[in-house]
Amino acid sequence: MTLQIRHSEPADIPAIRDLYAQPSCLAATLQLPHPSLTLWERRLGNPPDHFTSLVALREGRLLGQVGIEVFTAARRRHVANIGMAVCEDARRQGVGRALVRAAKAQCFGWLGVRRIELECYVDNAGALALYESEGFVVEGTARGYALREGEYVDVHLMACAKD
Repeated sequence: MTLQIRHSEPADIPAIRDLYAQPSCLAATLQLPHPSLTLWERRLGNPPDHFTSLVALREGRLLGQVGIEVFTAARRRHVANIGMAVCEDARRQGVGRALVRAAKAQCFGWLGVRRIELECYVDNAGALALYESEGFVVEGTARGYALREGEYVDVHLMACAKD
């Protein structure tokens, strides 16, 4: 039962849409409820050159996804932002850690990135612990960052720099 990390493919899009529709994944991202397949096909079907989507699979089942966006502005090309989700029934099995490590390897080893940034909701203890264990540090907190189920919630702004 080896975990496989690879670039996402068009055939993965329905599973990625279903992943981000899971209640806790929806709550931990900026996705909206009831995502359409058409929306996800536009996002991932033909991504721009500065965007990478990696997926984690075990025995052919998609268990997680991480998106990597390298900034294109001249003075920020050394920075990427990541966002990810892991299936609710695959948590604490190394899926998130494998995706974070793959994103770091892609960014630092192949994309010329020197700094990876992310936003993590302050009440997402599992994700915060994972990111911190992988070298991300909280650099600040954005108050009232996003609307979630009728309430504004805070995020920690986190980053990891190339060693």
